[in-house]
Amino acid sequence: MASLTASATQRTSHRGCSSGLRNLVLFLTLLTCIIRSSESIKPSNIVLIVTDDQDVQLGGMKPMKKTQALIGDEGATFTNAFAATPLCCPSRSSILTGKYPHNHQVHNNSLSGNCSSPAWQKAHEPLAFPVYLSKQNYQTFYGGKYLNQYGTKEAGGVSHVPPGWDQWHALVQNSRYYNYTLSVNGKEEKHGDNYEKDYLTDLVLNRSLHFLDDRSPQHPFFMMLCPPAPHSPWIAAPQYEKNYSDVQAPRDGSFNKPAKDKHWLLRQPANPMTDSSIKYLDNAFRKRWQTLLSVDDLVERLMKKLDDIKELNNTYIIYTSDHGYHTGQFSLPIDKRQLYEFDIRVPLLVRGPGIKPKQTLQAPVVNIDLALTILDIAGVNLTQVNMDGQSFLPQMAPSLRNGTTRPYFLLEYTGEGHPVQDPACPKLGPGLANCFPDCVCEDAYNNTYACVRTLKDHNLQYCEFADNESFVEVYNLTADPHQLENIVKKVDPALLQTMNQRLIKLQSCEGSSCRDTKK
Repeated sequence: MASLTASATQRTSHRGCSSGLRNLVLFLTLLTCIIRSSESIKPSNIVLIVTDDQDVQLGGMKPMKKTQALIGDEGATFTNAFAATPLCCPSRSSILTGKYPHNHQVHNNSLSGNCSSPAWQKAHEPLAFPVYLSKQNYQTFYGGKYLNQYGTKEAGGVSHVPPGWDQWHALVQNSRYYNYTLSVNGKEEKHGDNYEKDYLTDLVLNRSLHFLDDRSPQHPFFMMLCPPAPHSPWIAAPQYEKNYSDVQAPRDGSFNKPAKDKHWLLRQPANPMTDSSIKYLDNAFRKRWQTLLSVDDLVERLMKKLDDIKELNNTYIIYTSDHGYHTGQFSLPIDKRQLYEFDIRVPLLVRGPGIKPKQTLQAPVVNIDLALTILDIAGVNLTQVNMDGQSFLPQMAPSLRNGTTRPYFLLEYTGEGHPVQDPACPKLGPGLANCFPDCVCEDAYNNTYACVRTLKDHNLQYCEFADNESFVEVYNLTADPHQLENIVKKVDPALLQTMNQRLIKLQSCEGSSCRDTKK
């Protein structure tokens, strides 16, 4: 009887152990599921790469073979991406705020033009998209050029770090490759001309890689990388100084063409261009491509790092530029600031979760859309954000979002000039700026314009100038992709009236009214 009781006790004990073991296994399985579930709903990481002055119309992406393979071929390439304005500081302000220039009030690259001014810092930096990301527990990193007047004494010096950034490695003032100053989390850091330590494109990459090593894996990250290339002074890395020695600027389209039917500034350059001007712009064209090879390396190394840390498949990578550029179009040697396609079109390549590879998308996108797209990816409630743009996530990944494309959008620019005449170009009088040899000036007070660009129904551009001629330019981009003929006198007056009404509406739009373009 005793042995029977012992046996029964053992069986009961075994059943208890078995039941406890099953409960433990069940608990561990449930815990694993919870952990995996929390990992799967972790917001995606985001990387935004913004180059400086990189065109897309004149072959600016040709040096970027790795970038096109690693981002474009693995995701979406937008063929109709535009800057809201063709100048660095106003355009970058649009990227940060998601607003048209008439709303963020940055007119040019000067402090008086509101570039990184104390007024800008007070009114707009607290509402820039990195602030929203920080509230979403994103770890944030900035590296490279910020705004042209950033870090100057009048703009608060290097101690000013805009809100929303955890790691801040920003260039003081305009693009440089060597001999520059950084603000590193509010502390001044001077750099010389040693390639290994100082070449800015490589430094931006290396600092971003350190950030990835030091980040917390529990939270998503956002990085904004802004290398100087291909902005002047066009200093290539030593290994690329001899590349493209036989390349010259494209001679097709509007290259070295007269601009008799265009606004006053474009009617000034001599045509044909002098041999010295052509030699100068060809040299600039080659050097621009040389500097971009280091950006291509940056993309490759960054992608490898993301892959090594197992974050590549959960990261959106966006590649773009602040605006386009020209080299000889309408006899203008080198610059930007004009309303034409070569200055306003930008590259835009995106890869990331939910984006199918090898997509070529024709939906129009403006750089004011970048901020809301990034916030959309981060899970921010966009109805609570007052920005002019709209998310283009639905265009790239329709399985993730529903959305519509805009039928038309605004382009605007405020011209710059000097109150006194350029001593080298006295015949042109005062009011001009950015004058090159041979008295070719790239900007003027009266180079102030606003345009409506539409791709739906009519592939048109309609522009009005704030000058004493009230000059108007209209182009049919389907029939005339190089904008050689201003057809303002040939267009149906009813269409001109429609475009004028659209322009008036857009010039006063704010927030959602900038997206309400049904009429």
